[in-house]
Amino acid sequence: MFWLNNAHAGNTFMPPQASNFAESVDSLYGFLWYASLISCILVIGGFVYFAIKYKRKTENDQTAYIAHNTTLEFLWSFIPFVVFLVVFAWGWKIFYDMKRAPENALEIHVVGQKWNWDFLYKSGKKQTSEFTVPVNTPIKLIMSSRDVLHSFYVPAFRIKQDVIPGRYTSLWFTATKEGRFNVFCTEYCGTGHSSMLAHVNVVSMSEYEEWLANDPYKGLSMVEVGQKIYQSRCIACHNLTAEKKIGPGFKGLFASNKTFTDGTTGVANEAYIRESILMPNAKKSVGYENAVMTSFQGQLSEDEIAGTVEFIKTLK
Repeated sequence: MFWLNNAHAGNTFMPPQASNFAESVDSLYGFLWYASLISCILVIGGFVYFAIKYKRKTENDQTAYIAHNTTLEFLWSFIPFVVFLVVFAWGWKIFYDMKRAPENALEIHVVGQKWNWDFLYKSGKKQTSEFTVPVNTPIKLIMSSRDVLHSFYVPAFRIKQDVIPGRYTSLWFTATKEGRFNVFCTEYCGTGHSSMLAHVNVVSMSEYEEWLANDPYKGLSMVEVGQKIYQSRCIACHNLTAEKKIGPGFKGLFASNKTFTDGTTGVANEAYIRESILMPNAKKSVGYENAVMTSFQGQLSEDEIAGTVEFIKTLK
């Protein structure tokens, strides 16, 4: 069967398999695909065959008396019933396995927010818009949302879970291949939904332990730190040009004159940018009355905020 033989490397229909669940999900998908194909051929093929065979040939043709066939009627009801039961049991087994994480699984907290993902490790390490895991190690994701409903989806792992404000949800996986894999939000969550992207980096255990011990900003200037924050936090809503996106473009923003919705004016200096990051609704500029920005208070350190300010200052 092609979906078993070729799916490990990916095929026309599916991305590469990169987790312990991928093969079982693809096998069920393949079974459904072939069952649907066979059903389609039987139903549509039979329809066309009988339409041609029993087409009325003359005005005097009479419809023949058709008696029912108990055996045939039983079979065309019972066989689909059995197929449906098999699909249900198969799907339930996969779902059951997905919901029972091993006790020794490495736990990572995932927090969704318009429009990015935060990943928090027990060591205190934190990543945004990407997370790192060791290969061949069970990983349990404990997920929540700061604002609205999101949905965490990794196609190569064949895992997806809604992320709900006010409660925790979870799922687990074991990555079986090293590499970099896409993460999407598959629940419409607002204007920047399509930009709510992330990546999972699967590395060897030795690389993971080395990464866990290192400072991600070590050796970076303040501007470079700010650039990393922009790529992970701001890119969904702000351009590096002066062009308006969801929020204002960053080019030429620093030291520009601003008119606020309450009628006051001010200058976009360091204090204003910092306040806008932590309390975005404190001073809304004219033209952005309906723009939505989530507060980053408690999410960015002072070094990260300062780096973001310095990065914006370079965009003259």
